[in-house]
Amino acid sequence: MSNKILQATVFSIAMSTTLTAFAENDTAKSEDIINGINFGPLAQLVGTWKSDNPDGVDVSPAQANTAQGEGAPAATPLYEVMTFEVAADATNASEQYLAAIYYKQEVFRQLDDTKFHDQRGYLIYDHKNQTVYNSFCVPRGTCVVAEGKAGNDMTLVASSEGIAQSNFMSEKASTKGFTMNIKIDGNKLTYTETVKLDIYGKPFSHTDSDTLVRQAQ
Repeated sequence: MSNKILQATVFSIAMSTTLTAFAENDTAKSEDIINGINFGPLAQLVGTWKSDNPDGVDVSPAQANTAQGEGAPAATPLYEVMTFEVAADATNASEQYLAAIYYKQEVFRQLDDTKFHDQRGYLIYDHKNQTVYNSFCVPRGTCVVAEGKAGNDMTLVASSEGIAQSNFMSEKASTKGFTMNIKIDGNKLTYTETVKLDIYGKPFSHTDSDTLVRQAQ
C-alpha cells in the first residue's frame, strides 16, 4: 500500500470517528457532554462518591473455620469510596461508537476500616443503542461485562459470555451470573448487586448494597 493510500485510509477512519461523535452530540443534553464527548447519564457520575451514614452491607459466603461456618451467609457492614473519571471514546467494528468512564471502587469494613474489596472498571455508554456496559475486574481472577438500558435507573446483567475467571475460580468459586441495579438521583447514588456463585459445592447469592453521596469538588 502506497503512503498516499495509507494516509487517505487513516484520514478516512479518523473523519468517520469524528463525524460519529458529532452526530451523537447533536441529540445530547449539554450536561452530558464532557470534552466534546457525549457520556449520556454517565456524565453526572464524574467525581468522588462516599457512603452516606454508612449503611452498606455485603453478604458473602463465610470462609472455613469461622463462627458462621463454611459457606454460610456472612454479613459485613461496610463503607466505600467510588471515584469516576473521564476515560476516552472508541469505535467498534466501524459502527458502534462508545464513551467510557473509568471507575475505582474501594470497600472497607466498618469494624476495623480494613479494605476487603477493590474493583477497577469502566462504565461505557452507547448512545445510538441507549446501552450502558459495566466492564470490570476484581483481584480474585474474575472479570465481568454486564449491560442494560441507559438511564438514571439502570439494571445491568451479564450473560454467560460476559464472565471470565481463572481455572481455580471456575473449579472452586465459579461465578454463574451477575446483576446490578444503579440509581442516580442528583447527588445520591444507590446500587444493589447480586453475584450468583457456585462455591463449596452449592449455589450462593453474594449480595452488596449501599447508598453514596457526591463529595464536594
